[in-house]
Amino acid sequence: MRIDLHTHSTASDGTDTPAELVRNAAAAGLDVVALTDHDTVRGHAEAIAALPDGLTLVTGAELSCRIDGVSLHMLAYLFDPDEPELARERELVRDDRVPRARTMVGKLRALGVPIEWEQVARIAGDGSIGRPHIATALVELGVVGTVSDAFTPDWLANGGRAYAEKHELDPFDAIRLVKAAGGVTVFAHPLAVKRGEVVPESSIARLAAAGLDGIEVDHMDHDEPTRARLRGLARELGLLTTGSSDYHGSHKTVGLGAYTTDPEIYGEITRRATGAFPVPGAGGPRPV
Repeated sequence: MRIDLHTHSTASDGTDTPAELVRNAAAAGLDVVALTDHDTVRGHAEAIAALPDGLTLVTGAELSCRIDGVSLHMLAYLFDPDEPELARERELVRDDRVPRARTMVGKLRALGVPIEWEQVARIAGDGSIGRPHIATALVELGVVGTVSDAFTPDWLANGGRAYAEKHELDPFDAIRLVKAAGGVTVFAHPLAVKRGEVVPESSIARLAAAGLDGIEVDHMDHDEPTRARLRGLARELGLLTTGSSDYHGSHKTVGLGAYTTDPEIYGEITRRATGAFPVPGAGGPRPV
């Protein structure tokens, strides 16, 4: 089985619609794909309706969190999307995205970049607006060569010249809320230093003690020594280890299934979840 547990659609900051994403996942030879848009479950219904034969969908979200002044992302899988407290927190984060994006556009204009809010809104479309949409605008304007080039201290990286804070969950609250909704939590790309400051291993240990289920190890932003370090940490803390593409469509060069999760780990995730269940396409594999 080929299992990719971290992807994004136009419901947040990817370029594939949810229907396109599941079709592309099947074409890429995946057996299981998780749709984990930022702080939203809005794309799940469309993805389920378009789910091809032979592909199983894991519903989820990537939650925006902050600990000790450092941003982090928490992948939440197979939770009850209607659990009210978690739904309310997701809404708070989403509601803060537009004013935050407007602030970053204002900072860019103050730096002499001829960016317009209408341009960013056009790029975001119906998605949950975020930094990748602003980064795409910078590419269109010729300010940077690629979306990744915009995520530097000169521009949109955490603490960068045009960066703006946003409402983010305390990760301990995120773990509590996801578990109360029957879900499973995995710390996304925990040592992706190219994205900015990362949390120390001592904080990961605290999160593990609070009920964190796993950490994302095999990821494009982790080199081999970092992956080895994370595997050792996971063994020490009793955490599951996952691998995922963090696919965003044309916003990133990584393809679906570039990094995958071991089927035994996937099976353990599905066993721990009680809020929702993987959705198989007609004739697709059943949950492990």
